[in-house]
Amino acid sequence: MSKFELKLPQMGESVAEATLTNWLKEVGDTIEMDEAVFEIATDKVDSEVPSEVEGVLLEKRFGIDDVIKVGEVVAVIQMGGEISESVVQQQEEPVFESTAEEPVAVLESQMAHAKETVTMSSPDYSKSERFYSPLVKNIAKEEGVSMDELEAIVGTGKEGRVTKNDIKAYLESRSANGNKPVTAPVETEKIQPKQEPVETPKPIAKTQPVPISVAEGDEIIPLTRMGKLIAQHMVDSVSTSAHVQSFVEVDVTNVVNWRNKVKKAFEEREGEKLTFTPIFMEAVAMALKKYPMMNISLDGDKVIKKKNINLGMAAALPDGNLIVPVIKKADQLNLVGMAKTINDLAHRARTNQLKPDEIKDGTYTVTNVGSFGSVFGTPIINQPQVGILALGAIRKMPSVIETDQGEYIGIRSKMFLSHSYDHRVVNGALGGMFVKTVADYLEAWDINREI
Repeated sequence: MSKFELKLPQMGESVAEATLTNWLKEVGDTIEMDEAVFEIATDKVDSEVPSEVEGVLLEKRFGIDDVIKVGEVVAVIQMGGEISESVVQQQEEPVFESTAEEPVAVLESQMAHAKETVTMSSPDYSKSERFYSPLVKNIAKEEGVSMDELEAIVGTGKEGRVTKNDIKAYLESRSANGNKPVTAPVETEKIQPKQEPVETPKPIAKTQPVPISVAEGDEIIPLTRMGKLIAQHMVDSVSTSAHVQSFVEVDVTNVVNWRNKVKKAFEEREGEKLTFTPIFMEAVAMALKKYPMMNISLDGDKVIKKKNINLGMAAALPDGNLIVPVIKKADQLNLVGMAKTINDLAHRARTNQLKPDEIKDGTYTVTNVGSFGSVFGTPIINQPQVGILALGAIRKMPSVIETDQGEYIGIRSKMFLSHSYDHRVVNGALGGMFVKTVADYLEAWDINREI
């Protein structure tokens, strides 16, 4: 009987790894085709990974909270039969692949001289929102490092993770202090790999955070795992792209009047609500078709011009975080198809039902800051894209109206479009012409358009 290796799937251009958050199947369980086997989490989405075959779960390669690289084997499934009881018993305490900085064998050698485990109960490091590798947890346990001490150590690993060198440096400082907890976080020198010089701008140097005093009555709310990853993603984007903005005020009176006229009939016929979002998305898709150099990514000294126009749609989650589902080939959808796709993605985003494929491969992003009452905003680019458009709130404004008979003051529905773009590859002319094209498309909206 053959075996099938279930690997972590690709979940987007900028996603290289994910954290395993839950096993939905145990060794020996029967698995159906497309049935979820385990759950993973990234900075963009929490998702279930389904099996591509029918069979029985034979082996687990990783444990809860382990970080897995895209393409790594997470589980082994035996196809076409049951596995023996002996195999199940062997897997009751599976040995997971270590995600630590050193192999398990080296860890055992390093810890051979460590003092005997203290008789008092050990801290439960798994309750922390912060990720610690098995190696770091074992060193902390053997050396009697408390949860508070471990949380205070400044990590020099990826995304601020505590490495073996970080915790060893802390232990040396604590030993020099008479085995008392070190009051200030310990930061070790981060060894940089040797690199050949490249003709690219140097990243913004990272500075140490300023200590913040906590007064009596202040509430401390730890960042969620997703919140930490989003924060890092935003900092990385600002450090990578040269952000610049262009703003355009748009008269959307025709759009507002047309929607008010057709929305009831649209809902009765299609069973879907007609919001302003699909109208704006249609305008953006048409502008990207006219200016394809906004539909690009920068890879070192190469520009990658994308074939498809895949629009990311920033959506707010109930916990306050954001997620960006993607409308694939948006320029090929009519307004009905756009409305149905947007409503479906928005609903499943709010209920945490998006699939990994539905949040990847975006080429340009739109965010509706007006839904929260903001007049305009300066959004941060969603890497590796080079532009993002913020839609401001629609407001009734007094305006000068030009006619053949002269000018007069009237009430019009207006909004601001805020275009952030990467000035490394998008100059002000292109950035300005793009957002002006979106505005022109909306202002020229046909009030008699059929749906």
